[in-house]
Amino acid sequence: MSTRLRMSFLNALNRTTSMSVDDPREDLTPAEVQAVMDDVIAKNIFNSSGGDLVSVKSAEVITTNVNELI
Repeated sequence: MSTRLRMSFLNALNRTTSMSVDDPREDLTPAEVQAVMDDVIAKNIFNSSGGDLVSVKSAEVITTNVNELI
């Protein structure tokens, strides 16, 4: 089983841009994620082909199970 934190932002063209972090802490809180995402926007750490990131859209932890058949 693997987990990934996917953080989605809206850019200047109102398009969604996402970034992922593999194996986030299990005790990660929504407030911590929100604070980091707000910081990414405020410090203009990343941009996208649609321009600067301007707002938080969503964040989710995705858990994947792989069952090998062969």
